[in-house]
Amino acid sequence: MAVPDATQAHGIRLLIDDYPYAADGLLIWSSIEKLVRTYVNHYYKDLNAISSDNELQSWYKEFINMGHPDHKNATWWPKLNTPEDLISLLTTIIWIVSAQHAVLNFSQYPYGGYVPIRPQLMRKLIPNEEDSDYEDFDKNPERYFLSSLPSLFQATRFMAVINVGSAHSPDEEYIGDRNDKSAWLGESEIIDAFNQFSMDMKNIEKEIARRNTDPKLRNRCGHGVSPYELLIPSSGCGATGRGVPNSTTA
Repeated sequence: MAVPDATQAHGIRLLIDDYPYAADGLLIWSSIEKLVRTYVNHYYKDLNAISSDNELQSWYKEFINMGHPDHKNATWWPKLNTPEDLISLLTTIIWIVSAQHAVLNFSQYPYGGYVPIRPQLMRKLIPNEEDSDYEDFDKNPERYFLSSLPSLFQATRFMAVINVGSAHSPDEEYIGDRNDKSAWLGESEIIDAFNQFSMDMKNIEKEIARRNTDPKLRNRCGHGVSPYELLIPSSGCGATGRGVPNSTTA
Protein backbone atom coordinates (compact mmCIF):
# COMPACT_ATOMS: atom_id res chain seq x y z
CA MET A 1 0.00 0.00 0.00
CA ALA A 2 3.05 2.26 0.12
CA VAL A 3 6.50 2.60 -1.41
CA PRO A 4 9.66 4.30 -0.11
CA ASP A 5 9.87 7.91 -1.23
CA ALA A 6 12.40 10.28 0.34
CA THR A 7 10.54 13.31 -1.02
CA GLN A 8 7.51 12.61 1.18
CA ALA A 9 7.17 13.89 4.74
CA HIS A 10 7.19 10.41 6.29
CA GLY A 11 9.61 8.80 3.86
CA ILE A 12 6.95 6.78 2.06
CA ARG A 13 4.29 7.47 -0.57
CA LEU A 14 0.84 5.95 -0.28
CA LEU A 15 -0.34 4.17 -3.40
CA ILE A 16 -3.89 5.25 -2.56
CA ASP A 17 -3.99 8.92 -1.64
CA ASP A 18 -7.47 8.88 -0.12
CA TYR A 19 -6.80 6.08 2.39
CA PRO A 20 -7.92 7.44 5.80
CA TYR A 21 -6.36 4.74 8.00
CA ALA A 22 -2.93 5.08 6.41
CA ALA A 23 -3.01 8.85 6.00
CA ASP A 24 -4.04 9.54 9.59
CA GLY A 25 -1.95 6.68 10.92
CA LEU A 26 1.23 8.09 9.44
CA LEU A 27 0.75 11.27 11.44
CA ILE A 28 0.54 9.35 14.71
CA TRP A 29 3.28 6.87 13.77
CA SER A 30 5.68 9.70 12.97
CA SER A 31 4.99 11.45 16.27
CA ILE A 32 5.45 8.23 18.23
CA GLU A 33 8.75 7.57 16.47
CA LYS A 34 9.98 11.11 17.22
CA LEU A 35 9.20 10.71 20.92
CA VAL A 36 10.79 7.26 21.09
CA ARG A 37 13.90 8.47 19.26
CA THR A 38 14.40 11.28 21.78
CA TYR A 39 13.84 8.89 24.68
CA VAL A 40 16.21 6.18 23.42
CA ASN A 41 18.96 8.58 22.38
CA HIS A 42 18.76 10.28 25.77
CA TYR A 43 19.31 7.08 27.75
CA TYR A 44 21.46 5.12 25.29
CA LYS A 45 24.20 7.42 24.02
CA ASP A 46 26.71 4.61 23.43
CA LEU A 47 26.16 2.38 20.39
CA ASN A 48 27.11 -0.65 22.49
CA ALA A 49 24.79 0.26 25.35
CA ILE A 50 21.86 -1.68 23.89
CA SER A 51 23.64 -5.00 23.43
CA SER A 52 25.25 -4.73 26.88
CA ASP A 53 22.01 -3.92 28.71
CA ASN A 54 21.20 -7.32 30.23
CA GLU A 55 17.79 -6.26 31.52
CA LEU A 56 16.75 -4.92 28.11
CA GLN A 57 17.99 -8.05 26.34
CA SER A 58 16.15 -10.27 28.84
CA TRP A 59 12.96 -8.30 28.20
CA TYR A 60 13.27 -8.87 24.47
CA LYS A 61 13.95 -12.58 24.90
CA GLU A 62 10.88 -12.88 27.09
CA PHE A 63 8.90 -10.89 24.52
CA ILE A 64 9.78 -13.46 21.86
CA ASN A 65 9.91 -16.73 23.78
CA MET A 66 7.02 -16.23 26.18
CA GLY A 67 4.92 -13.69 24.32
CA HIS A 68 5.01 -15.61 21.03
CA PRO A 69 6.12 -19.17 21.78
CA ASP A 70 4.59 -20.40 18.52
CA HIS A 71 7.02 -18.20 16.58
CA LYS A 72 9.99 -18.14 18.93
CA ASN A 73 12.25 -19.94 16.44
CA ALA A 74 11.29 -17.80 13.46
CA THR A 75 14.16 -16.14 11.62
CA TRP A 76 12.32 -12.89 10.91
CA TRP A 77 12.50 -11.44 14.43
CA PRO A 78 14.29 -8.06 14.36
CA LYS A 79 17.66 -7.80 16.06
CA LEU A 80 18.15 -5.69 19.14
CA ASN A 81 21.76 -4.52 18.99
CA THR A 82 21.68 -0.77 18.33
CA PRO A 83 19.65 2.29 19.36
CA GLU A 84 18.03 2.26 15.91
CA ASP A 85 16.88 -1.32 16.53
CA LEU A 86 15.30 -0.30 19.82
CA ILE A 87 13.64 2.76 18.30
CA SER A 88 12.07 0.62 15.60
CA LEU A 89 10.87 -2.03 18.07
CA LEU A 90 9.39 0.41 20.57
CA THR A 91 7.68 2.49 17.89
CA THR A 92 6.07 -0.63 16.46
CA ILE A 93 4.94 -1.92 19.86
CA ILE A 94 3.49 1.44 20.92
CA TRP A 95 1.71 1.78 17.56
CA ILE A 96 0.14 -1.68 17.82
CA VAL A 97 -1.16 -1.29 21.37
CA SER A 98 -2.44 2.26 20.88
CA ALA A 99 -3.49 3.50 17.45
CA GLN A 100 -3.87 0.18 15.66
CA HIS A 101 -5.72 -1.28 18.65
CA ALA A 102 -8.09 1.71 18.59
CA VAL A 103 -8.90 1.17 14.92
CA LEU A 104 -9.68 -2.52 15.41
CA ASN A 105 -11.40 -2.39 18.78
CA PHE A 106 -13.38 0.82 18.96
CA SER A 107 -14.83 0.42 15.48
CA GLN A 108 -16.77 -2.70 16.48
CA TYR A 109 -19.96 -0.99 17.59
CA PRO A 110 -20.12 1.85 15.03
CA TYR A 111 -19.63 -0.57 12.14
CA GLY A 112 -21.12 -3.76 13.55
CA GLY A 113 -23.63 -2.74 16.21
CA TYR A 114 -26.51 -2.43 13.76
CA VAL A 115 -27.39 -6.11 13.41
CA PRO A 116 -28.98 -6.09 9.91
CA ILE A 117 -25.73 -4.75 8.46
CA ARG A 118 -23.50 -7.30 10.18
CA PRO A 119 -25.58 -10.04 11.82
CA GLN A 120 -23.68 -12.27 14.22
CA LEU A 121 -25.60 -15.29 12.94
CA MET A 122 -28.29 -16.17 10.40
CA ARG A 123 -31.14 -18.52 11.32
CA LYS A 124 -31.74 -19.65 7.74
CA LEU A 125 -29.46 -20.64 4.88
CA ILE A 126 -29.92 -19.26 1.39
CA PRO A 127 -32.13 -21.95 -0.13
CA ASN A 128 -31.34 -23.98 -3.22
CA GLU A 129 -33.86 -24.16 -6.03
CA GLU A 130 -35.08 -27.58 -4.90
CA ASP A 131 -35.71 -26.46 -1.30
CA SER A 132 -39.28 -25.92 -0.11
CA ASP A 133 -38.73 -22.27 0.90
CA TYR A 134 -37.01 -21.27 -2.34
CA GLU A 135 -40.25 -19.86 -3.72
CA ASP A 136 -40.59 -17.50 -0.73
CA PHE A 137 -36.98 -16.44 -1.14
CA ASP A 138 -37.43 -15.84 -4.86
CA LYS A 139 -40.62 -13.80 -4.44
CA ASN A 140 -39.35 -11.54 -1.68
CA PRO A 141 -35.62 -11.83 -0.88
CA GLU A 142 -35.73 -8.88 1.52
CA ARG A 143 -38.47 -10.42 3.65
CA TYR A 144 -36.64 -13.75 3.63
CA PHE A 145 -33.46 -12.00 4.76
CA LEU A 146 -35.24 -10.23 7.61
CA SER A 147 -36.81 -13.50 8.75
CA SER A 148 -33.32 -15.05 8.84
CA LEU A 149 -31.87 -12.46 11.20
CA PRO A 150 -31.20 -13.24 14.88
CA SER A 151 -34.12 -12.99 17.27
CA LEU A 152 -34.65 -9.77 19.20
CA PHE A 153 -33.12 -11.35 22.29
CA GLN A 154 -30.07 -12.59 20.39
CA ALA A 155 -29.56 -9.25 18.64
CA THR A 156 -29.92 -7.26 21.88
CA ARG A 157 -27.45 -9.47 23.71
CA PHE A 158 -24.97 -9.17 20.86
CA MET A 159 -25.35 -5.37 20.79
CA ALA A 160 -24.77 -5.17 24.55
CA VAL A 161 -21.58 -7.26 24.36
CA ILE A 162 -20.12 -5.38 21.40
CA ASN A 163 -20.99 -2.06 23.06
CA VAL A 164 -19.01 -3.00 26.16
CA GLY A 165 -16.05 -4.12 24.04
CA SER A 166 -16.05 -0.89 22.05
CA ALA A 167 -16.59 1.61 24.85
CA HIS A 168 -14.10 3.90 26.55
CA SER A 169 -14.22 4.01 30.33
CA PRO A 170 -14.74 7.37 32.12
CA ASP A 171 -11.13 7.29 33.36
CA GLU A 172 -9.61 6.32 30.00
CA GLU A 173 -6.13 7.78 29.47
CA TYR A 174 -5.49 8.72 25.87
CA ILE A 175 -2.34 8.91 23.80
CA GLY A 176 -0.50 12.11 24.62
CA ASP A 177 -1.86 12.16 28.18
CA ARG A 178 0.14 11.22 31.24
CA ASN A 179 -1.15 12.03 34.68
CA ASP A 180 2.01 10.99 36.52
CA LYS A 181 5.36 12.33 35.28
CA SER A 182 7.18 11.74 38.56
CA ALA A 183 9.38 9.07 36.96
CA TRP A 184 10.91 11.80 34.80
CA LEU A 185 11.82 14.24 37.58
CA GLY A 186 15.08 15.93 36.65
CA GLU A 187 14.79 14.71 33.05
CA SER A 188 13.85 17.99 31.40
CA GLU A 189 14.63 16.72 27.89
CA ILE A 190 12.19 13.84 28.27
CA ILE A 191 9.48 16.01 29.80
CA ASP A 192 9.87 18.53 26.98
CA ALA A 193 9.72 15.73 24.41
CA PHE A 194 6.51 14.35 25.92
CA ASN A 195 4.94 17.80 26.11
CA GLN A 196 5.76 18.25 22.42
CA PHE A 197 4.24 14.85 21.73
CA SER A 198 1.05 15.93 23.49
CA MET A 199 0.92 19.07 21.36
CA ASP A 200 1.45 16.92 18.25
CA MET A 201 -1.58 14.82 19.18
CA LYS A 202 -3.74 17.94 19.51
CA ASN A 203 -2.54 19.19 16.12
CA ILE A 204 -3.19 15.78 14.57
CA GLU A 205 -6.74 15.88 15.89
CA LYS A 206 -7.27 19.25 14.20
CA GLU A 207 -5.79 17.93 10.96
CA ILE A 208 -8.06 14.88 10.98
CA ALA A 209 -11.07 17.15 11.57
CA ARG A 210 -9.99 19.25 8.58
CA ARG A 211 -9.61 16.19 6.38
CA ASN A 212 -13.06 14.98 7.37
CA THR A 213 -14.57 18.16 5.90
CA ASP A 214 -12.50 18.16 2.70
CA PRO A 215 -14.89 17.41 -0.20
CA LYS A 216 -11.99 16.10 -2.29
CA LEU A 217 -11.53 13.20 0.15
CA ARG A 218 -14.51 11.11 -0.90
CA ASN A 219 -13.68 8.18 1.40
CA ARG A 220 -14.26 10.32 4.48
CA CYS A 221 -16.45 13.22 3.42
CA GLY A 222 -19.63 13.53 1.40
CA HIS A 223 -23.23 12.38 1.20
CA GLY A 224 -23.69 9.07 2.99
CA VAL A 225 -20.01 8.82 3.96
CA SER A 226 -19.06 8.69 7.64
CA PRO A 227 -16.12 10.85 8.73
CA TYR A 228 -13.08 8.77 9.64
CA GLU A 229 -12.61 9.31 13.39
CA LEU A 230 -10.95 6.10 14.56
CA LEU A 231 -7.52 7.70 14.89
CA ILE A 232 -8.61 10.91 16.59
CA PRO A 233 -6.43 11.01 19.73
CA SER A 234 -9.19 11.99 22.19
CA SER A 235 -12.75 10.93 22.92
CA GLY A 236 -15.52 11.02 25.47
CA CYS A 237 -16.52 7.94 27.41
CA GLY A 238 -18.78 5.33 25.87
CA ALA A 239 -18.93 3.72 22.45
CA THR A 240 -17.89 6.70 20.37
CA GLY A 241 -15.85 4.87 17.75
CA ARG A 242 -12.87 7.14 18.26
CA GLY A 243 -10.04 7.80 20.69
CA VAL A 244 -6.57 6.29 20.84
CA PRO A 245 -5.68 4.80 24.24
CA ASN A 246 -2.38 5.76 25.80
CA SER A 247 0.45 3.26 25.50
CA THR A 248 3.31 5.54 26.48
CA THR A 249 2.90 5.31 30.26
CA ALA A 250 5.09 2.24 30.74
